[in-house]
Amino acid sequence: LPQLGQTGYKEGDFNMDSQVNDNDPLKWKVNAGRGFSFIVRHPSIDFNCGEQIRDIRDGQQYNTVEIGDQCWMAENLNVGNLLEGYTGMTDNNVIEKYCFYDSEGYCDEYGGLYQWDEVMQYSVNPGAKGICPSGWHVPTDEEYCTLATAVDPTVICGAMDWTGIDAGIKLMEAGSVHWLNPIGTNESGFTGLPGGYSDNGAYNFLGFMGHWWTSSTVNGNHPLWIHETNHDTDGQWL
Repeated sequence: LPQLGQTGYKEGDFNMDSQVNDNDPLKWKVNAGRGFSFIVRHPSIDFNCGEQIRDIRDGQQYNTVEIGDQCWMAENLNVGNLLEGYTGMTDNNVIEKYCFYDSEGYCDEYGGLYQWDEVMQYSVNPGAKGICPSGWHVPTDEEYCTLATAVDPTVICGAMDWTGIDAGIKLMEAGSVHWLNPIGTNESGFTGLPGGYSDNGAYNFLGFMGHWWTSSTVNGNHPLWIHETNHDTDGQWL
């Protein structure tokens, strides 16, 4: 899932709490874009989960995977017009995205990076369609918790910390093609990539961590889920 997508640069002195706490969407808009790529779920259209879906808006195709009783996209969404990292996303009826180093090729590989408001298309309703293809929606925090506990029943939903035993590695892509420290098994088929993030035009942590927005709001913030190379577990943060 880039402006917080599925890859990231490993840079020094990254403080996870300070980077992901206080994720007020207005602040991120001012900052010209801390955003996350994400996976969307639960199609209402007639297809068999595990088949590819085609986004009729641009013709791009995405793999899907059934995990537990949910159907997820197994690739980060990549839709919209490319903005330079220092340019803010706006409510202008045009889907906008960031790509690592402002290069479309990184979006092709890891998915687009988006601010929360843009992902939601300026809705505040949990489960909104947002920028997803027809029949899909931005997952809620509860839906992501269902995913995490399906692959690792020890995950504590609502922990707002690293939680579980091995959910992270089961949701990460296996191998070293994208992850700097290839601990993932991808047992789930989710194929999480380390898309990193962009903060005010600076791109960080490609290859080191991936972040996924939820469509929920908790105490004025929006929970996000994190996988990174130093943790076997899943991270849930405000």
